[in-house]
Amino acid sequence: MIRKQKLKNRAILEKSVNHLQAQGFENIKADMPGYETPKSFLKKGTGSNMVPDISAFKNGKKHYFDISLKLDKPSILKSKWLLLDTYSRLNEAVFKIITTKGHFKFTDQLLEDINLTNKEPLKI
Repeated sequence: MIRKQKLKNRAILEKSVNHLQAQGFENIKADMPGYETPKSFLKKGTGSNMVPDISAFKNGKKHYFDISLKLDKPSILKSKWLLLDTYSRLNEAVFKIITTKGHFKFTDQLLEDINLTNKEPLKI
C-alpha cells in the first residue's frame, strides 16, 4: 500500500498482521500505530522512502510483505515491489504480496506488468 491507503485501510493491515501471527511469524513489524515500523528503503534518484507494510521472521528467515489494493496510478506500487523484490533476493529474504477479495485481478495484472509472475499473492 502507499501512504494514503494506509490511513484508509488500517483494518486490512491489522487483519494481515493477525493472519501472519496465526501462521507462526514472529517479531512482526508493521507500518501502523502500535507496532515498530519496518526498515525503510531510500530510492535513489527520487529520494523517496519505501517502507514495506509488514516485516516478520519465520524459521530464521526475514519476510517482507506488501498489501495490494487498487490504485488509479499504480506506478509507485510497481517501483516499490521491484525494490523490495530485489532487496529480498540480494539478502536471502522473502518478499510476498498480500491481497484481499476484489483486488486479485488488479494484483495479478501489476505482477504481470513488472514481470514478477513467479510471485503468488497471499489471499486473505
